[in-house]
Amino acid sequence: MFVSNNFLRLGVLSALVGMSLGVWMGANQDFALRPVHAHVNLLGFASMMLFGLFYRAVPAAGRGWLPLAHFGLSVVGFLILMPSLTLLILQRPIFMPAMIASEVMLVGSMLLFVIIVFKATTQKPEPVAI
Repeated sequence: MFVSNNFLRLGVLSALVGMSLGVWMGANQDFALRPVHAHVNLLGFASMMLFGLFYRAVPAAGRGWLPLAHFGLSVVGFLILMPSLTLLILQRPIFMPAMIASEVMLVGSMLLFVIIVFKATTQKPEPVAI
């Protein structure tokens, strides 16, 4: 439940941040950060919520070190990518190596999730006691 709950919590927090950024951009008629807005909503809200819901639906998939590694790479990669991307868009690409590293982390976290999903969905289901 640790991984599921924390992905769900971070997902809704990301939605709040993404929506707030969208409102700010609209109020100021400045849409330069729309890629950040899109990434916060997609990687933060949609992806993390889906991860959390999967781990909630298949609790056995949330056990062991792989889900913890998936969670860690997802969160660290996301938290590095968002400010790095923001600075790049604002033409201050001082964290370009960090941004590249965060993208590698996020792809790695998705690779782990692919492994976790395939592992969880290819195992024989446990017999149901009647």
